[in-house]
Amino acid sequence: MKEDNCHQIIMSNSPADERQPSYVKLAMRNMVQKRLTSLKHFVLTTVGLLAVLIGLAYLTR
Repeated sequence: MKEDNCHQIIMSNSPADERQPSYVKLAMRNMVQKRLTSLKHFVLTTVGLLAVLIGLAYLTR
């Protein structure tokens, strides 16, 4: 809920003639603000991918 308000504030502060921030820009800003969550998801994804690859290598040896 809190992040929705953040995006609305960011988007509503820009003048009408100026382009709205892109989705990528907003996602990058959100990722920087929530470093711990982003790092945790990155580590979990890396560990999961390695587990799948090692498991497949073991099963198909």
